[in-house]
Amino acid sequence: MPEPAFRRIIVKISGEALSGPESFGIHQPTLERIAADLAAARALPVTIGVVVGGGNIFRGVEVSGRGVPRTTGDTMGMLATVMNALALEAALEMPQVCELYTRQRATKHLAEGRIVLFAGGTGNPYFTTDTTAVLRAAEMGCDGVLKATNVDGVYSADPKRDPNAKRFEALTHQEAIARDLRVMDTTAFALARENHMPIIVFSIRDAGAVTAVFRGEGRATRVG
Repeated sequence: MPEPAFRRIIVKISGEALSGPESFGIHQPTLERIAADLAAARALPVTIGVVVGGGNIFRGVEVSGRGVPRTTGDTMGMLATVMNALALEAALEMPQVCELYTRQRATKHLAEGRIVLFAGGTGNPYFTTDTTAVLRAAEMGCDGVLKATNVDGVYSADPKRDPNAKRFEALTHQEAIARDLRVMDTTAFALARENHMPIIVFSIRDAGAVTAVFRGEGRATRVG
C-alpha cells in the first residue's frame, strides 16, 4: 500500500456535495457515504480536520441587496454550516458537539487521532468557508487542503454548462487568481499562496475518494 501523500490535512466539503442528487438540503445516503469515506481515511496514518460549507441550505451572498444586510446573511450562512456539521457529526457518531474553538485544543484532538469538524466559518462575515479551510489548515500546521466538490478538478469554465471547458491537472495559486477560477474564492487562494499551502480539488461523488487523494491517487487538480 503506498504511503499517504499527506500526513495532516483539512478536508473542505462543499455544502452542495451533501445535497447529493437533490437541489436543496441534506441527502442522507450521500451524507453517510461521505462520513464512511472520512472514517476509512482515518485508518491511514493521517490526521484529518473537516470544514463544511452551507450552500445546500443557505448562502448569505444570495440575499445581499434583497432587504437583508450582507453581515446578517453571512451570519445565517454560518448557521447553515453548523447544521451541516451536526449532521456529519451524527453520521460519524462522534461523542462531542460544539466545543468552543481554540487552536491549542483543536491541535490536541488532531494529535489524538480524532476527526475534528470546524463549523461556523471564521465567525466573521465576508469570509467564505473556503477561506476558513485554508485558515484552519495554516493554524493546524497541515500539509494542504482537500477541496471536495461535485467535479473532478478545476476547469476553465463550468463543465456542466460549457462542453468546451478545459480541465487543469495543475495550477499555481497565482494562475488560479489571475484566471478568476471560481472553484475557490480569491482570498482563499491568496492565503494559501502566502502559506505555501497546496489545494487539491477533487470529486467527492465516488466512494473512497478521500482515501484515494490521501494516497496520491484518483483524478484531481493540484493548485500550488
